[in-house]
Amino acid sequence: MWRVIDLNFVGLAVAGLFFAWSVTPSLLPRDWMFQGLISGINAAMGYGFGCVLQWLFRSLVLPKLRISDPPQWVSNSVRLAVVVTVVAGSAYMLIQAAHWQRELTALMGMEGTTTPAYLRTGAMSFAVAAAVVAAFRTVREMVRWTAKALNRWVRIPRALAPTAGFVIMVFLTVTLVNGVLSTALFAVANSAFSVRNDLTSPAAVQPDLPERSGSPASLAKWETLGSEGRWFVSQGLDAAQLGLLTGRVAQEPIRAYAGLESAQNPDAQAELAVAELERTGAFDRAVLVVVTTTGTGWVNTNSASAIELMYGGNSAIVATQYSYLPSVLSFLADRTKVADAGKLLFDKVHEHWAARPEGQRPKLYVYGESLGSQGSEAAFDGIADLRTKVDGALWVGPPNSNRIWGQFVSRRDPGSPEAEPVYADGLVVRFAGDAGDLSHPAGPWLTPRVAYLQHASDPIVWWSPDLLFERPDWLSEDRGSDVSPDMTWRPFVTFWQVAADLTNAQGVSDGHGHNYGTLVLDAWAAVATPPDWSAQRMEQIRAILVMLADREQDVK
Repeated sequence: MWRVIDLNFVGLAVAGLFFAWSVTPSLLPRDWMFQGLISGINAAMGYGFGCVLQWLFRSLVLPKLRISDPPQWVSNSVRLAVVVTVVAGSAYMLIQAAHWQRELTALMGMEGTTTPAYLRTGAMSFAVAAAVVAAFRTVREMVRWTAKALNRWVRIPRALAPTAGFVIMVFLTVTLVNGVLSTALFAVANSAFSVRNDLTSPAAVQPDLPERSGSPASLAKWETLGSEGRWFVSQGLDAAQLGLLTGRVAQEPIRAYAGLESAQNPDAQAELAVAELERTGAFDRAVLVVVTTTGTGWVNTNSASAIELMYGGNSAIVATQYSYLPSVLSFLADRTKVADAGKLLFDKVHEHWAARPEGQRPKLYVYGESLGSQGSEAAFDGIADLRTKVDGALWVGPPNSNRIWGQFVSRRDPGSPEAEPVYADGLVVRFAGDAGDLSHPAGPWLTPRVAYLQHASDPIVWWSPDLLFERPDWLSEDRGSDVSPDMTWRPFVTFWQVAADLTNAQGVSDGHGHNYGTLVLDAWAAVATPPDWSAQRMEQIRAILVMLADREQDVK
C-alpha cells in the first residue's frame, strides 16, 4: 500500500509539524478557506524539507552506522504510527487554532469563527499540499527526462547527467520567472488594470469648481485623471458644505491631480500638477500638502478631508498617479517607480514654493500611506534634509522596507520596543498606534514634526524577508495590545504567515491592521495644528469624518 501512494514518511512527519506551526496565531484573523491555503503551502514546504533530511541521513550517516534494515512489520508499524500521529495532531491543532482565532478576533472587536467551521481547514490544506507536491514531482520527472536526453544525445556521462539536468531546469525556471514570465505577467496585469483605470464610479461626477483638477477650467483633463484621480477630485466637501458642517466661514479647498494619461512622461506630469497649483492659487493658501499616492493613484479621502475641515478649506492638496497597478503589485514589479514619482513631484512643488518670499507661502507638508509613504520618504536624504524643506510630515502604515523609517526604528532609544519605538526622546519623530501615543514621551515635540502611524497588528509594517531566518524584535519584546500573546516566531513559517496577512491587511476593524480610520485626524492635529485648534473642534471634525467615511462606503 505504501508503495502505491509513494509517501516519504520523514517528509510526512515534518509536513505535520509545519502544518501545526502554520495554524498558530499570526497578526490578523483568517477564515477557514484562507487558512487552508496557507497551511497547505506550509505543509508542502515541510514535506520537501523532510525529504531532504531523509536523503542526507541515508547518504551521509546511515552508511557509517552499518545498521541492517528492520523487519517489514516494524517498518509498517512505524509508518502507520506516523500517519496516525500526523492526522490526530493536525486535528488537535485545528481545534486549538479555532480557539486562537476567536481570541484574536475578540482583540479586534470582530466576530469569531466556530470550531466545526474551522475544521474544514484540514481538507483544504490536504488538497493544496497534494497539488504542490504533485507539481514538484512533475518537475522532478522533467529533470530525469532531461538527464536521460543529455546522456543519450549529448553523451554527457551518466553520473553527471542528473546534475546537468537539474542545473538546466533551475536556469530555465529562474530565467522564466525573473525574466520572460514576470515581465509578461506584469505586462498583462498592467494592461488589465489600465482597463480598470478607465472606469468611473457613478458617484464620481466631473467637478465644476475651478479649484479642482478635471474641471472645465483645469489644465488636467477629466478623462485623463484615472479612476482614483477622478474619485479624489470629485469627492470632498465644498466651501458651502464645510461652512454648514463646522459653523465657520470656509474657502473652496483645492485638490490638484495629474493622472498617468494627463501628460507624456513623469516629468511633464509633475510640471502639470504644479501648473494646476499655480492656476488655482494654491501657493496663497495656509497649507499645502504633497501626497504620494499608492499604486493605482489612490489618495486617502479621510486624510484629505481632515486637513480641509481643520483649515476651513484654506488648503491645497496635490498628487499624481504613477502606476495602473495596486500597491502590492507595484511593490513587486517596480518599487523605484514610486520613489521616483514621490521625489519628482515634491522637488517640483518645493522649487516653486521656495521661490516665494518666506512670509508669503503656505506651510508645506508631505503625506504618504502604505507604499505612498515609501515614495514620499524618497524625496529626502534624511531627517536633517526633511526638516529644512518641510513644515511637517505624516506617514501612515509604512512598509518595513522604508529607508528613513528603518533608520529611526533601528536607532530607537534603549528600552523602547520596536512596535512602539521612541527616537531621540520624541523631540522630532514620533510613532503612534493610537491618539495617546502622539503625546508620548511627555517632553517637548519640536517643529517641524514627523509622525508615523503604525499598528502593532499591521502586516504591511512588519513583513520583511528577514522573517525567514531571524526572530524580529516586535515578537521578542512587549507586543501591542491587539497582537496575540500566543504568536511566536518560527523560521520560514512566520514569514509566510505574515506575507499572507498582507492580503487581508484592511479586512479588519478600524484601529487594527492597516485600517487607521480617524487616527489620521489626531496625527494631522499634532503635525499641522491650526491656530485656533481645540479638543471640541477635534471631536466635531471626527464625527464629520465618520459620517463621510460611511457615505463613501455606501456609494463607492
